[in-house]
Amino acid sequence: MQKINVLSPYVADLIAAGEVVERPASVVKELFENAADAGAKNLTIEIRSGGTEYIRVTDDGCGMAPEDAGVAFLRHATSKLRDERGLEAIGTLGFRGEALAAIGGVSRIELLTRERGADTGTRVLLEGGDILEMGSCGCPDGTTMIVRGLFYNTPARLKFMKSDRSEGAACAAAALRCALGRPEISVRCIKDNKEEFFTPGDGRAASGVYSLLGRETAGSLLPVSVADAGIGVSGFVSSPAAGRGNRAQQYFFCNGRYIKSQLLQAAVEQAYKNTLLSGRFPACVIYLTLSPGAVDVNVHPAKTEVKFSEEKRVFDAVYFAAKGALEQEPPAGVPSESLAMAGAPARSLPLRPESGGGAPIREPMSCYQTRMDMPARVYAPRIPQPSGGLPVYRAAGPAAPAPASLPTPRPEEDEPVRLIGEALGLYILAEKGGALILIDKHAAHERMIFDRLRESGNETMSQTLLEPVTLGAAGRDGELILQNTALFSGLGFALEAFGEDAFILRAAPWGIDSADARAAVEEILDSLKKSLRPDPLAARDEALKTIACKAAIKAGRRSEPAELQKLAEAVCSGEVKYCPHGRPVAWTLTRADLDKAFKRIV
Repeated sequence: MQKINVLSPYVADLIAAGEVVERPASVVKELFENAADAGAKNLTIEIRSGGTEYIRVTDDGCGMAPEDAGVAFLRHATSKLRDERGLEAIGTLGFRGEALAAIGGVSRIELLTRERGADTGTRVLLEGGDILEMGSCGCPDGTTMIVRGLFYNTPARLKFMKSDRSEGAACAAAALRCALGRPEISVRCIKDNKEEFFTPGDGRAASGVYSLLGRETAGSLLPVSVADAGIGVSGFVSSPAAGRGNRAQQYFFCNGRYIKSQLLQAAVEQAYKNTLLSGRFPACVIYLTLSPGAVDVNVHPAKTEVKFSEEKRVFDAVYFAAKGALEQEPPAGVPSESLAMAGAPARSLPLRPESGGGAPIREPMSCYQTRMDMPARVYAPRIPQPSGGLPVYRAAGPAAPAPASLPTPRPEEDEPVRLIGEALGLYILAEKGGALILIDKHAAHERMIFDRLRESGNETMSQTLLEPVTLGAAGRDGELILQNTALFSGLGFALEAFGEDAFILRAAPWGIDSADARAAVEEILDSLKKSLRPDPLAARDEALKTIACKAAIKAGRRSEPAELQKLAEAVCSGEVKYCPHGRPVAWTLTRADLDKAFKRIV
């Protein structure tokens, strides 16, 4: 008895459609990509009842001739690919020729299209992939696609759809991602007769981000612009102070295509190491531009997964771009209104690994940029410290010469920091450039110590304790101390076994009081317990955070004016911005802020 059946083309198409059209949001994405490939400058997306009942996408692209409209819904029919050689360098968003066939197979479609320059347009009605009616009609240049009754003939898929509200939100989110990737297209999204968003289509990424993500998010972003031998990285990353509780506002685009990439996600998040609070995530809008032949987009029917031919170079480019943007964040005491120039051109970063025994460094970037809604400004470059776990690079060849003409610094940037005093035993009050600056002296001092310890490498200064401290370390704690002897020794701790369940602590890192030495070791052990396979460099960084915290000025301790002045100058110069755990170290109040608070101005 025959057990293997050959499925009919109709059933096979329904199965294949499920790979491309998972939900109404998939339809929105595919139709947007078709419109973008058709050269549309203006595009309207309308959604009703979560998209299952009605989706309309109207564009002013090139349109289709009658003969093309008749075959556009056939499987593997596409205008973007001719033969197998085209797969080697795909430069369009669509290319598989599956989207329209998949959508048409599970819905009822009305197509209105007119080719530019044609006297009349074409109207096509389809149901379940079959053409019911086709003829001439009057319509504007471009294409209008109306999709009704999505999944009407696949009840197994329809019953898994969520509520209209959830599906509608997913459609709007898909439209937002597409619009964010194509700032040169003006996009209007309407959901249930209410406008969700509108983008101006002026080609400026900043305009798109402002329109789509909102003023508050846009105001917290720092611009990114780096070019490195065929790899371009542009866009925006958030200030560490504006970290999010999840990764929902991380957007990555490759050659205009929205993608999901753990590689790029890791590159951005690695750049925030030691500047972002634990459990918080950066927001970003990253546009990656590289040769079509250097990326394979033919990985999954949804085309959101890609493979890079040179993953390491891509990772490095995104990492250093994000890292450079964070270093360019203006220091405390520089009023935002003083940063008023248009965006700077892309920086060139020819990278190569640093060799030799010295501490690896990277040449500082020549041009600094600030928040996305503020123009770029040039600041004194500061060489970033090498980050644990990553290869560190420096510019190949001699350092690039300084630009011929630099903007003249405003007077407030050259003003010295005037120390006002200390408040509540923890905060420093200082004045610079017409702004009042409140500084958390513990957090600022902690960062300075942390940076100094990282720069010292494995040469951490140690001090012998006058009275050795006995440390209980039974079970897992004892094993961790023995397994990480080199780590503790390199940090300046001298630990000796004392019986079976205890250790004697005879020395601790310089700057830590004997009373805090035991707590420091215990916190380092707790950190090691949280990781099943701790990376040595990452473990050292976490340990240095603990040491810096224990050695920093304690709350309530009065400090000498000279000590306060040094901390204030470090913060106002931009040397210190965040504590090692990611907390901001300063808060700035401008004269305008105070005048508004006291109703001197409205």
